[in-house]
Parts: sequence; structure tokens; C-alpha cells
Amino acid sequence: MVLFSSKSTYNVLFRFVIFFILLSFLVRGSLLFASMGNAEISLLALARIFLLGLVFDLGVASFITLPYAFYLLFLPRKWSNSIINKIITYFFFSLVVLILIFTFFAEFTFWKEFESRFNFIAVDYLIYTYEVINNINESYPLPILISAVLLISFSIVWFFQKKQYFAQTFTGTTPFIQRLFLSFSIFFIACLYSFTVNNSLAETGNNRYQNELSKAGIYSFFAAFKNNELSYDDFYKQVENKQAFAIMKKQLADSASVFSNNPFALTRTISSSGELHPNVIMITIESFSADFMEHFGNLQHLTPVLDSLADKSILFTEMYATGTRTVRGMEALSLAVPPTPGSSIVRRPNNNNLTTVGSIFKAAGYETGFFYGGDGYFDNMNQFFGSNGYAVTDRGSSRMKSDDFTATRTIISDSAVQFENAWGICDGDLYDAVASDADAKFKMGKPFYDFVMTTSNHRPYTYPSGKIDIPSGSSREGAVKYTDFAIGAFLNKIKLKPWFANTVFIFVADHCASSAGKNEIDIAKYHIPAIIYNLPKMQASEAASVCSQIDLYPTLFHLLHWTYSSNLYGQDVLSKKYQPRILLGTYQKLAYMKNDDLVVLSPQQKVETYKYSKATNQQLPMQPNAAVVAEAIAAYQSAYFLFKHDGLKQKPIKSHL
Repeated sequence: MVLFSSKSTYNVLFRFVIFFILLSFLVRGSLLFASMGNAEISLLALARIFLLGLVFDLGVASFITLPYAFYLLFLPRKWSNSIINKIITYFFFSLVVLILIFTFFAEFTFWKEFESRFNFIAVDYLIYTYEVINNINESYPLPILISAVLLISFSIVWFFQKKQYFAQTFTGTTPFIQRLFLSFSIFFIACLYSFTVNNSLAETGNNRYQNELSKAGIYSFFAAFKNNELSYDDFYKQVENKQAFAIMKKQLADSASVFSNNPFALTRTISSSGELHPNVIMITIESFSADFMEHFGNLQHLTPVLDSLADKSILFTEMYATGTRTVRGMEALSLAVPPTPGSSIVRRPNNNNLTTVGSIFKAAGYETGFFYGGDGYFDNMNQFFGSNGYAVTDRGSSRMKSDDFTATRTIISDSAVQFENAWGICDGDLYDAVASDADAKFKMGKPFYDFVMTTSNHRPYTYPSGKIDIPSGSSREGAVKYTDFAIGAFLNKIKLKPWFANTVFIFVADHCASSAGKNEIDIAKYHIPAIIYNLPKMQASEAASVCSQIDLYPTLFHLLHWTYSSNLYGQDVLSKKYQPRILLGTYQKLAYMKNDDLVVLSPQQKVETYKYSKATNQQLPMQPNAAVVAEAIAAYQSAYFLFKHDGLKQKPIKSHL
């Protein structure tokens, strides 16, 4: 072929394309081998994975080679064998190869953590390089990995040099008209991919692993970067806004609720009598799946403390997280709203002065605080909680100044830290800060509500030595067991405090340890535990109805008999009117399940309906249930509308007809 002849100026370019496709094939094959048990492989599935993968790989190759193709087009022939051209070609070829090899190594580590090609999480991680690089350094032998990347990259450059591919390019004599055709062909292919080949092309199969394996990591990364925030109005199925709000009001109404007259608001007064006002400390546990606990079938005895507390508390046995990231859990537990497409509200602009759970506590006379074991700059936590009235306590750094948000901020000092890793201080040190703050609030006679976010149950799974019988850094199971141990140590330390008897403790996960399953949205991978402990005048019981993370605080406020103003989407799970339903999603797919009717909303106004079997964790396609589909659309459409039109703010909103 003329493209690979010794006289072709484009020799090294097209040899690189072949090299890239072969390397991508090896990476895809390796990931497939690692996921063989979940990918449900057949000959047809293999053909789909690798042929569709080839489609995406060719797109990536066109994007990578396009700049060099135009460089060759306009490079004067007399400069082809010049020292300048050789330096430029060698330098950029080596740089691109180095980046690619590093990217492929990163794909393996990302897949090990999330069982997915690059997605929004990878995009987010580019912003928070300090935490991510330190996490990688503590989780993997980074010097060995870097050395391997450099060695492989050098070997590839050497191979191209040995085969004379560079020399053939430098001495090539491709006529200008052929160069014009070749360069613009690559340009045309790149444009074709940019405007017509969507990453969702790989998401048409019924097995999530097969879909992910069909993708190309680099292509997926830039697709996620491009769609970081999706407009519900532009991409999702809609009904009239007035109809959406009417459906939601009907769903949220009960005998204790009185709604405002605004047809485009969910603001209502919920009335009760005999109010109780205990302190409330919520421990939000990082990456804590329900199936870590013995109460949900685990036989490894990892959580003796939490299992013991569950027997003395109100245990939610069928609660489901709204998302797969910490910021989604924070959104659900602070705002009690459905997850809107794209980034969590925690990370979006104009997220200040919202009606939060904290603002409801503040209206009742409470001091509200946010505690985080790492640097609250990460994922915009400090800005979100600080600008919504919470006093912030975190490990801190120079990256976030105290005047960047309207709140007081306390940075946990070095002297108060016994153990720290890439993500922050250990849970035990964080709980010490929580206890000290509670002592101070009690002395001032102020009731308090604290939102505490832990970090120990996160890779690299390291924690203080000598606390449990599993070595630090060895496994997720060790991190789970230390997380449980730290909770027990915290309760033992404070049980004689004068404020303990009048303090309610909530233990809930932000999300599961892994959301990856065979389905795009795997319901079982969102199942989390939630415990309300030490509630005044309450006997231990189970809240067995299927419910969402957003229902936690409306249920607590009912148990405390509060009268309050609310625009929360959550419901009292213990109400006789409550109809079990859950809301959850990924960055693009939004799911709503009522009874066993599952609705999944996707971009391009796509609506999929399934019948879900919990016993088999299967989702079987079914004919739409019009009422459930309407409820799904109403929930997500109205939530998006309210955030975009300041309807979640602590002030009335204008009518939008």
C-alpha cells in the first residue's frame, strides 16, 4: 500500500494508527478478561465489543493524528529531512506515546476502582490532582508504574526507529495533491466522529460490562467532559411544567401539609405537635454498601458495632442512594432532591442560600456544622456547605480561604491528627473534632446539628495500626472494619458526656462501595444502610418500606414531631400514605422505581421501562405504565426547574408560566 511505502511522507503517521489500534485491542482484551464473570460473553458479544471498539478507536486515532497530518500537509518538501522537522517529529511522537501509555495504565486502575471506562469521575479527578495523585501513590507502587510507562514508551520509539519508519517519513516524496487528500480525509473523519458518533452508541446492549468494554477510554473521557452538565429541558422527556408540579404536589400531600399557592413551587408547611429538640449528629460513611453488614447477609463479621446499634435503633432496611458519588449523597442528605443530570448541585454555581436540612434546623434554633476529614476544597464541599449556613471544620489547606464563603471555618491542626492519608485524617481523629465541638456548643447552651463526612473507607484503605485485626492498606474489608471500630470508639468516648443522652445519631452511607453491575443502573448496587440511634422515647424498629436517601430527614422530622416549612422532595416513610418509590441515577441516566415498575430516562428524550425482580436482580423490558412514567418525569423535571429558577432558595420564587 502506498501509505506504508518507503516513499510515503505519512509512513510514521499510519504506522502509529496501526500501533494504537493494536494496543487498544490489547487493553480491551485485558479488561474483558478481568470482567469475564460479569460480561456474559458469547461469540456475538465478542464481535460487538471488538467491532464497536474498533469504531471508537478509529475516531480517537483520527483526533490524535489530525494535527500532525496538517503539519505534514504544509511542511515544505525541502524541510522534510531537516534537523528541525526531525526534532519536532521525534518530540511529539514520543510525547503522544508517553501520554497514551500512561492513559492505558490509568484505565486499568480506573477500571479496578469503578469497573468503567473513563467517565465524569475521571473528569472531576483532573481538578483535584493533589488528592488523586496521593491516593494513587498510596494505593499502587507508583515508582514502578512510572518506570514501566517510561520503559514501554522508550521501547516503542526505539521500535519505530529500528524499523526505519521515521527515516521513511523524513525522506518521503508524497505529492502535494496526495497529501491534501490524505490530510483532509483525516479531517473529515474527525469531523464525522465529532458530530455524529456519540458515546451512547456503545450503550445499546443489555449488559453494562459489554457496553463499557466497547468504549474507548479517551473517547469516553472527552464525551464526559463535553456533557458535564446536561439541560433536562433540552435532552429529556417532558410534560407541561404545571402538570409536573401538580403530580408532585399530589404525591407529597398528606393531612399534615399545606402547600403555597404558587403552581410552580413545592413549598409547604408540615404541622405536628409535641416537638422534641435533641442534638443531631449524622455520620455519613464513605462508600458503605448495605451488604457489608451482617443484618444484610454479610458473614465476615466486619461491622459488629453497627449491627449492634441496628438492634437498638430505627433501621431502614430498604433505603437506596440517589447516586454513585459522595457529592450525590451530600445532595440527597442536605437538599432531599432527586439527582438532576450532570454534576451534583454541590458542585454547581448558584448553589448558595438554598433551603437545606441545615436551614430547617437553623430555623428551629440549632447551630449547624459540616465536618470533613480531608480538605473541603475537594468537590466544592466547603463552598456549598459554607454558603448555606454551616460552620465548616476540615483538614484544610491554602487552597480555600475562609472568606471564600459566608461561614466560620476551623482547620483541624496537626497536633490533633494521629493518622492521615491521601483523602484525609482517619475517622477516629475526625470524631475527636466532632466531640470537641459538641462540648463547646453544650457549654454555650446551644443545640447543634452536625453533618459529618468520613474518609477512611476509601482506597488506599489505610488507617491507624493496632486498632483491628486486618493490616492497614490490605483490603476494603479492613477499611470497613476500621470504620465500624471508629464508630464504636467514638460512642464509648462520648457516652458519659452531658449532651450524649439528648443526642440523636444517624449512620448512613453516601453511596455504595461499587455501583457497577450488569445493568446500566443496577438497583442492588444502590442499597445502603441507614440507622437512627438514641432517638428519645422510641423503641427499636425496622422501617421496611423501599425508600430513597432523600426520605431520611422528612422521616426524622416526623419522629421528632416538628412543624416546619419544607420544599424537600423526601417523604415520611412511616406515613400511612407513603407509597414506596426510589429515585437514583448516573450522570446521564435517571431512574425511578415504584413497586417493581422501573423507568429509566436518558438523553434524546429516551424512556425505557422495565419490570424489576429483586430476587434475581433482573430488569426485564415491559410496556410502559403511563402513571409511573409521568411520576418519573415530574420528579426530575420539576427538580431541575426549581434549581434553575431559584426555587430551592430560601425565598419564594416567581411564577413561570
